[in-house]
Amino acid sequence: MSLRVSWDEYNALVERLALNVHESGYHFDQIICIARGGLRVGDVLSRIFELPLAILSTHSYTADGGTIRGELVIAEHMTMTKPRLGDHVLVVDDMVDSGHTLAAVYKELPVRHPHIKALRTGVLWWKACSVFEPDFYVEYLPDNPWIHQPFEVYDDLKPSGLRSRLGK
Repeated sequence: MSLRVSWDEYNALVERLALNVHESGYHFDQIICIARGGLRVGDVLSRIFELPLAILSTHSYTADGGTIRGELVIAEHMTMTKPRLGDHVLVVDDMVDSGHTLAAVYKELPVRHPHIKALRTGVLWWKACSVFEPDFYVEYLPDNPWIHQPFEVYDDLKPSGLRSRLGK
């Protein structure tokens, strides 16, 4: 089973997530997005809420064509424009699939930044197979479909293919 998402649908999901967070009454002073999937989500929420965005990169080394999850690596440093991370944080990503990445980040952030007073999470999609339940989500997916996001076209596009893609 798979779910195909257009750019319009994707953008509407991000806006719905922003509305869900706003209507919850959660007051936060920092947004952290998990790269790469959370980059677009974090960018839009940062603009809507007029709050600084920090970027935290993670990578899970996989084997056997990505079917076996390996060790999760959380970058030692975050990219941010303030000298200190905020006290009330919203961590965003595009989805919780297995949930291992978001769970590890949720556990690690207060260890690295003990001044954090509140930490909540938000995603567009929460899959039933996840071991982590986000605080905010837009769609719960009980059937755990593979999600085809609109930007995946770039996964296989190489510089040599740009000319033909652009019709030049």
